[in-house]
Amino acid sequence: MSEVHGRVSGDRAGAGDGDGARGLRCLVTGATGYIGGRLVPELLAAGHRVRCLARSPHKLRDHPWAGDAEVVRGDVTDAGSVAGAMEDIDVAYYLVHALGGGGDFEETDRRAARTFAEQAEAAGVRRIVYLGGLTPPDVPERELSPHLRSRTEVGRVLLASGVPTTVLRAAVVIGSGSASFEMLRYLTERLPVMVTPSWVHTRIQPVAVRDVLRALVGSARMPDDVSRAFDIGGPDVLTYRDMMVRYAEVAGLPRRLILPVPMLTPGLSSHWVGLVTPVPASIARPLTESLRHEVVCRENDIVRYVPAPPGYPLGFDDAVRLALQRVRDARVATRWSSASVPGAPSDPLPTDPDWAGGSLYTDHRALTVDAPPDALWRVVEGIGGDNGWYSFPLAWAVRGWLDRLVGGVGLRRGRRDAARLRAGDSLDFWRVEEIVPGRLLRLRAEMRLPGLAWLEMYAETDDAGRTRYRQRALFHPHGLAGHAYWWSVWPFHAVVFGGMARNIARAAVRDHRPSGPVGGAPAS
Repeated sequence: MSEVHGRVSGDRAGAGDGDGARGLRCLVTGATGYIGGRLVPELLAAGHRVRCLARSPHKLRDHPWAGDAEVVRGDVTDAGSVAGAMEDIDVAYYLVHALGGGGDFEETDRRAARTFAEQAEAAGVRRIVYLGGLTPPDVPERELSPHLRSRTEVGRVLLASGVPTTVLRAAVVIGSGSASFEMLRYLTERLPVMVTPSWVHTRIQPVAVRDVLRALVGSARMPDDVSRAFDIGGPDVLTYRDMMVRYAEVAGLPRRLILPVPMLTPGLSSHWVGLVTPVPASIARPLTESLRHEVVCRENDIVRYVPAPPGYPLGFDDAVRLALQRVRDARVATRWSSASVPGAPSDPLPTDPDWAGGSLYTDHRALTVDAPPDALWRVVEGIGGDNGWYSFPLAWAVRGWLDRLVGGVGLRRGRRDAARLRAGDSLDFWRVEEIVPGRLLRLRAEMRLPGLAWLEMYAETDDAGRTRYRQRALFHPHGLAGHAYWWSVWPFHAVVFGGMARNIARAAVRDHRPSGPVGGAPAS
């Protein structure tokens, strides 16, 4: 799902109960994800009070709105934590899905939705609001993609809860940083000639993310006797081919040549998407599977309860234009990779108090740097993405490609912001586990590995007042394969990790000098 501007205050005309209406107490699940992370500030701007339920509350710590919202730890599959989060709540937003999850994701989705519905009813919540997927009316549910079928079932579970429920059903959501938008963007920009699956001829009704957010915020004040699903979409009905052609026009690219190939199945095309775009095959597959069937709105009843201001909903071209501007201005609030990739490790760092023990391999590097600590920190915080990893670029590129080939995220996720990081950000095939500005950046690997891996980078000052760069790589192997993996790559550590430490130190010195060139990762 997709992008939004800073605020939608101008979009809210007619969405509430009138001037001076008291703010509601809202619970948001999925706030670490793409839509949830954008919904919270919109609810706050509308005058509501917000509580977020998150498995990893520290991931929300660095968001601009963090000080204005309450954050509680919990999981939607845990009835106790959901019950606690529901206390004194008026409106509960359900924005979690097992996108790209394992074979049991449908049961996980079902169990989580039932738990949420039961606890909402027990707590006396006034309304549940859920964002699901738009489904074709003439296709039996058994023929839908597993993920779209699961989202449909979640909507039914919530509607049967006894709590008035709003189910919003959207197709492709267009906005900077969304998986759908980045898939469209990279396919169009990187391939002037495309051999594409047959689903490029499927008719779709895309919607701008600001319109999705406007509907979500406005749904909080629906009358108590309204409990139903609503289709939401933009004014344009297009094929995916039309979307690529029009994207190229908006982006100022030459016209693309698109050649559909019927034998490209959803499974094969998801791997094709995974190789060309930053979206890994595990996430691309449910997206491409949902494009097999036409997804066009059958009604527009939402406007009776959330009227559209003049100029809304946004057309496809305007949505793309706004999303591209956000990308170019480096003002992408959240990305599809904001939520952890399903199956990625989330275990604590081995030095944490609750570490369970076991083998642990480490690689330490430390250097004195002839530059102030803040110059060193700028290099550390700017690592990854277009700036590279300051070490043996070919080795990192090969590692990224190997990860993509086995279904991992690879290197192309890049960065949300070119200069700043926050806890929970994805960073190529790492995730920011901890950041102490000016001092520590700790990354946890989300690549496919036979074990768990972390990389720490410190900017410090020693007893003599000199700047010190300290780097530590840690690996906790799983089984014999994990041990074999560590020792197979150990001979390259001097080049990869040693080169990284030296080049980060050199970059800090170079960038600190007024006459020196700025940016760019040197090769080791």
